[in-house]
Amino acid sequence: MRQEKGTPAYVYVFAVLAMVFWGMSFIWTSIVFEYYHPISTIFLRLLISSAFLFLILFISGGFQKIKKKHFLLFLASAIFNPFFYFLGENFGLKYTSASVSAVIIATIPLFTPFAAWYMIKEKVSAMHIAGIIISFMGILIMLINPDLSFSAEPAGIVLLLFAVASAVVYSVLLKKLTQFYSPLNIITWQNLIGVFLFLPFFLMLDLKDFLSVAVDIRLLSALLSLAIFASSMAYVLFAVALKHIGVNRTNVYSNLIPVVTAIGSYYMLDEVFNTGKLIGIIVVISGIILTQINKFKKNHE
Repeated sequence: MRQEKGTPAYVYVFAVLAMVFWGMSFIWTSIVFEYYHPISTIFLRLLISSAFLFLILFISGGFQKIKKKHFLLFLASAIFNPFFYFLGENFGLKYTSASVSAVIIATIPLFTPFAAWYMIKEKVSAMHIAGIIISFMGILIMLINPDLSFSAEPAGIVLLLFAVASAVVYSVLLKKLTQFYSPLNIITWQNLIGVFLFLPFFLMLDLKDFLSVAVDIRLLSALLSLAIFASSMAYVLFAVALKHIGVNRTNVYSNLIPVVTAIGSYYMLDEVFNTGKLIGIIVVISGIILTQINKFKKNHE
């Protein structure tokens, strides 16, 4: 898919901000896990996010109802994200550190171009593939310890890879929805559908423990950050960027997630920030820049 010339600069800013919020989400989730189980965390995150987004829609007058012919598409997209994606990400995070989880999630752009090519015939350039490979090498550098050991629980890796697969399919479904609905409406409806998908599991598995937790400012701030920034603003910003620059280029920015998480984990969770992570960050950013070279050249022709 040939991209249009003159893409506004704010589109790239939106893509970066979305990844910053998602990078921080691993840290906020780790904090909430000190109080709640994964199902409760996901359910509350989506519930607060839905209420927040619907309020914005009604105040702004931009509310759109789902057309009957698009209901199945909305349902399918919500099943992959937030339902499947959050199950894989949150339970995977229970078995791995925040920075390692973010690194695995950042492999999304490695697989997305091929799904986009197969499902919606979006072309993949050689330069783009090279940038993805370089970024992925940076991710591996961040993942491997100085003694060349690979520190991550197998169960956590499998669950996180399940989240990656779900996000890949979701990106393509989201691209289709952006042709008919505003990004804000899409994310609002998907989160609401996610609330109902998770509600039975919350009531059956977590309600008793949820009621026994004493809420404090640390929990409240982390939970609200997850709901407003990671589950609301980030998805809207991501959807806007995806609509303008395509599935492939937007998902490449996912490589920034482990960079943000590594820095945030160092300051907020006391995780080790070593030379390997620093080198990995530099390599990741280099790969992202490489994927954008052709785009910038076209915009200035």
